[in-house]
Amino acid sequence: MTTLIVGLVLFLGVHSLSIVNEPLRNRLHASLGEAAYKGLYSLASLVGLLLIIWGYAAARMDPTVIYTPPAWLRHLAMLLLIPVFPLLFATYFPGKIKARLKHPMLIAVKLWALAHLLANGMLQDLLLFGSVLAWAVADRISMKHRSQRPIPTLPASKANDLIAIVGGLAVYVVTVFWAHQWLFGVAPV
Repeated sequence: MTTLIVGLVLFLGVHSLSIVNEPLRNRLHASLGEAAYKGLYSLASLVGLLLIIWGYAAARMDPTVIYTPPAWLRHLAMLLLIPVFPLLFATYFPGKIKARLKHPMLIAVKLWALAHLLANGMLQDLLLFGSVLAWAVADRISMKHRSQRPIPTLPASKANDLIAIVGGLAVYVVTVFWAHQWLFGVAPV
């Protein structure tokens, strides 16, 4: 469990720098330069992610049950997950979805984490998905009080919403019926 916690602290810590101290983030970016800053940020994120994966997998070998969700919560979780991939796509294919929601990726992360909390009741699930949900909520709140940095996207287009919806739903179907089992050893259906 320690590896999972260290991974979460590192990964979410790096992603929280703008939330807790944007001036420090901006000073680091300015002093290191964009390439070095992004390189260190990416390296720390990758190490944190690998520790999360390793720690979560190890924790699954000796699970601690906190609660056992009823079957209907698993069905609700599957419904909550339907918009996740379209929202992720909408982040990089800007159209009306992105214009309306402003931060579709954070909404996707919150839905993903909440759905997994509803469907899983082990301690490692509460740590992983609860931490990510708390981070996404904090990040969204902080965005109301800090400057937005642009992310690379395709040019805005009316067709982008269709691409986001169709592409996102296709990834959802592949994930539910194949990739989740292949990647994580758990079949959602």
